[in-house]
Amino acid sequence: MEILTYNTISFLFLYFFVSVLCQNGSDISPISSPSPFGVSTEQLIFKDRRLAVVYPIIQAFKATITEDPLNRTGNWVGGDICNYTGFYCDNPPDNLSAIAVAGIDFNGFLLGAPTLEGFIDKLPDLAIFHANSNKFAGSIPDVSQLKYFYELDVSNNVHAGTFPMTVIGVKELSFLDIRFNLFSGSVPPEIFNQALEVLFINNNDFTAKLPETFGSTPVRYLTLANNKLTGSIPRSIGNLNMTLIEVLLLNNKLTGCLPYEVGFLKELKLFDVQDNLLTGPLPCSLSCLDKIELLNLANNLFYWEVPEELCALVNLENLTLSGNYFTKVGPVCRKLIKNGILDMRQNCVHDLPDQRSLLECTQFYLKYIRFCPYPETYKIIPCKDDYHHHWEGSKAKTMKAPVTYKTLSRHKF
Repeated sequence: MEILTYNTISFLFLYFFVSVLCQNGSDISPISSPSPFGVSTEQLIFKDRRLAVVYPIIQAFKATITEDPLNRTGNWVGGDICNYTGFYCDNPPDNLSAIAVAGIDFNGFLLGAPTLEGFIDKLPDLAIFHANSNKFAGSIPDVSQLKYFYELDVSNNVHAGTFPMTVIGVKELSFLDIRFNLFSGSVPPEIFNQALEVLFINNNDFTAKLPETFGSTPVRYLTLANNKLTGSIPRSIGNLNMTLIEVLLLNNKLTGCLPYEVGFLKELKLFDVQDNLLTGPLPCSLSCLDKIELLNLANNLFYWEVPEELCALVNLENLTLSGNYFTKVGPVCRKLIKNGILDMRQNCVHDLPDQRSLLECTQFYLKYIRFCPYPETYKIIPCKDDYHHHWEGSKAKTMKAPVTYKTLSRHKF
């Protein structure tokens, strides 16, 4: 292992020039940097020159921290950076004998700082930055020049402004979590062109329509809940048929009808659009969601009958249709009601308990029904040729806790 020494400078010294001389036999050549402030120095030893380079960057960031109630930065002293709380080292791909700062995990540290700029964007070997539940503010740094970077979590902080365009074009980015901040405005269509596996932007103040590029990313877990997103769910959602597992769109202002293409999502296990303004009959293509476990369409403006084929899906653990205007459920769906799987409260099926009044239902059907585009698709079951759904009664199944519902809590999940 290469041993390097040099004289340290003041924590407030922002520019740090390091001259590295290689070890020659038993002679160790010093790495030195004179302090322009005349501050006393101490000799440090680093395991690798890459750690020596990032040392002043870390110390400069430490100097900007305004809150540290848990004293997490207390051991950010000396040359053993790999043992600093929250810092993780590894061998970088371009030199497996080297040691570099590869990951940072500040989850739950409660640190406060006016900005992250000049910190994570200056750590050349950084791949992962997680900082849930802190008080970091300012803009999201431009990490596009970090060649190994692929995970960014700045959730539950106080970042504000528009969507952080600095993450657009980060080639290897696969995990983006900016939930529980103060972002507002539109969601750029470009974010859906990236090869993301996880996208959590819930609990901000985004207001724009979902772009047509919505289905262009191979995302697996998608949470856009608790914003003010408008417009309809794009038909391009069907392009996610090989990847999408969970999606939360609840508590927005989405309108229009459920697109027929939702039924193409053969990997889908959770779909939640509760508390929107979606309308129309349910497309029969929903009966092709073989893996669906939890389907929540509550508190919208859906109407007419509930497809029997939907109720026959054998993996269904929870089907919530309450707070709509459905008028008919068949025998298969009634078995789900009896078994506590289907919630039909506050609809217009008047032989069931806890329904809307006849007057309320009549007014809705006279005034508010809006017909959907492509009506011919609503009776089509695209998987009908190999359709093997059948009612098997209530099975004893254990449903794994959904990943995306955990994102509705502020803290690390």
